[in-house]
This record gives sequence, C-alpha cells and structure tokens, in this order.
Amino acid sequence: MSVRILRLGTAREKGEGLRIGTVRRPPRGVAKERLSADDWYDVWLPQLAPSADLVKEAQSSTSPRDWDAFVRKYRKEMSAPDNARLLTLLAAMSQTTDFSVGCYCTDESHCHRSVLRELLREHGARIA
Repeated sequence: MSVRILRLGTAREKGEGLRIGTVRRPPRGVAKERLSADDWYDVWLPQLAPSADLVKEAQSSTSPRDWDAFVRKYRKEMSAPDNARLLTLLAAMSQTTDFSVGCYCTDESHCHRSVLRELLREHGARIA
C-alpha cells in the first residue's frame, strides 16, 4: 500500500487507486462528469494546493532562489493545522490503501507536487 505522486491527466497505471487532485482549479473545458473518466482525478482536494497568489509566484519563478522562496511559503501554508491534519490523514491512509495525488504541471521538479511528496514522506507516508 502506498501513495503515488503523479501528473493529472496522464493515463492511469495499474494499482494507483483513487486519484486525488491537489490543484487550485479544475481543468479548463472538462465537464465534471468527465474528470475521472478522462484520467484527471476522482476527488478534488484544493486545500493541498498552494494559494492562488503562491501559484502565480511559482509559475513566474525563474531562478533557484525564486523556487526556494516558493517552497518555504508553500511549506508554511501546509503547516497550518487543517492542512497538517490532511497530510497526516493521507500518510496514515498510505499504510493501508493505494491512492494517488497530483497536479497538472509537466515538470514535477518545478511543481508543488515535488514538495507535497516530501511533506507526505515527513508525515510518515509510504511513497510508491
């Protein structure tokens, strides 16, 4: 049992389980009833996405220093009690069931899901 970190909208892999979208907004032009069928996500959990302002900051980062600043701010957002409880819940779930969390970004190294992977691991999650 484990959690996978993936890019939403990609073809599902065997054993990845329920897909959780940790994005601020649903994909444009996709009807709600098509989100799961078209391999976006089964459940939307925007609480684990960076705030709207922070998303803009991440998208405009052009240097390692900019990215590091984004990471610090995102980690601070995720340390808020409600978000920390969600991370703890997902980490606990990863011990007993397979599921996936993801975002739309092409490059995981420049996406909040890379930080989310670390946060989940720090909370004790089993990462696939």
